[in-house]
Amino acid sequence: MIEKNTAPETLATWKALRAHQKEVGKKSLRELFAKDRKRAERFSVKACGIRLDYSRHLATRKTIKLLAKLAREAGVEDLRDRMFAGDHINTTEDRAVLHVALRSAQKDRFRDGDQDCTADVHEVLDKMERFVQAVHSGEIRGYGSRLPFTDVVNIGIGGSDLGIEMALKALHHHRVRSLRVHTVSNIDGTQLADVLEQINPRTTLFVICSKTFTTQETLTNARAARNWLLETVGEEAVARNFAAVSTNHEAMDAFGIHPDYRFGFWDWVGGRYSVWSAVGLSVALGLGMKNFRAFLAGGRAMDRHFRRAPPAENLPMLLALLSIWYNDFFGASSQAILPYDARLGRFPAFLQQMHMESNGKSVRKGGKPLRVPSGNIIWGEAGNNAQHSFYQLLHQGSRFVPVDFIAPDEGSSRFRDQHRLGLINMRAQAEALAFGQTAAEVRADLEARGMSRQEICALAIHKVHRGNRPSTLIRFRRLDPKTMGKLVALYEHKVFTEGAIWDIDSFDQWGVELGKKLAQQLESAG
Repeated sequence: MIEKNTAPETLATWKALRAHQKEVGKKSLRELFAKDRKRAERFSVKACGIRLDYSRHLATRKTIKLLAKLAREAGVEDLRDRMFAGDHINTTEDRAVLHVALRSAQKDRFRDGDQDCTADVHEVLDKMERFVQAVHSGEIRGYGSRLPFTDVVNIGIGGSDLGIEMALKALHHHRVRSLRVHTVSNIDGTQLADVLEQINPRTTLFVICSKTFTTQETLTNARAARNWLLETVGEEAVARNFAAVSTNHEAMDAFGIHPDYRFGFWDWVGGRYSVWSAVGLSVALGLGMKNFRAFLAGGRAMDRHFRRAPPAENLPMLLALLSIWYNDFFGASSQAILPYDARLGRFPAFLQQMHMESNGKSVRKGGKPLRVPSGNIIWGEAGNNAQHSFYQLLHQGSRFVPVDFIAPDEGSSRFRDQHRLGLINMRAQAEALAFGQTAAEVRADLEARGMSRQEICALAIHKVHRGNRPSTLIRFRRLDPKTMGKLVALYEHKVFTEGAIWDIDSFDQWGVELGKKLAQQLESAG
């Protein structure tokens, strides 16, 4: 094991990768596939029902061996074990990082010092289950209503909004059809105004998600919703029509949250990793507790794989190592996430926060500057829409952008032929990015169309695709709650691995604090 807080660029394997990149950079994906007809098979790994095909990457067997060696030399496995053991690897806040405990089985044992995290997690989960079942059965109703709740409005921002919105959209076909779930996050008031136009105050449950119950955007929207309820129903409705996910009981008392409608979580849960916790209450209400527990089980399955598989066969580690390969050795500053299932349309935005808030750092754990690029810019859109939006840049632009394609083999709608067309489009885009279209191929195509030599000479250069644009295909059978849990945990552990190699704290977010502080000062100043 290396000395802790070692600069990544000083590692022997890092230096070996720099030399190796010059060798690989001369190769083409056409050449790599021509030399190995079984490349797609050899450069694929399957685990937890997810198949990761990384054959369209600028990588050889030597590349993967060196990257796996880098993970070991950088101490990724040691830091991983320390995370699962409850060590305070969030060094700037002196906290454990135990979002993995949120999806634990009761037989698992996660501790933060003397705190039995597993027992605490299951106590909250059981309370959530009782509450969710009571809402669905109509036992818990809005003030003065003879009808069960028809709508849930989640009020939160960042990790208390993105994961909820993403999961509900992705698993829409598993929803509880008697409840509509809305999300409100932005402070400008437009989201809340639009939602209030759609709901009946007596049959609407508002869920406030704020650990401290002080987040400006969340509390501003919550107070506005409270005032609307007071005006339309009366003060007694607050205790019946509001629930909260928070640890600030004094603030919840002042707001009027009923003691039985409060759900807690802990300092060792970062906001962007909190959808597994009581922050996911609106997800549980929208999907049912059975589906929410299946979501947790999927995350736990990926945790077990991440803990046991060696780097070269470890799905999260492979994603992270390939990301570092391009970010730090090819100069790729961004990565596109392109799901070919419209229900995964908010997954890129969710992953954007997870990656960029976690690894958007330039200082190493020990306080010294990080001297290599970190923190990819993550962006993306649902596949076919993206094809008609920004794929031009991916194929022929001057930017080098690695891509993750994500898709289920089986569609979740009744329009199976349309899903099949989506998969065909995804495969075609991956092929085009990898292999491109040479000048000779363009000329032959134009000649076949009957164009003159002069016309061909003028047009051919504009139709050339250089190829050698890397992509990963992430495939699974179907998009269900358990698989969604696996996908979220897959990327969580990818982000962890990247941070471990860069020697940064992936679990603080001081970069978001200064703007909040200045906004509060400006508000106070009038």
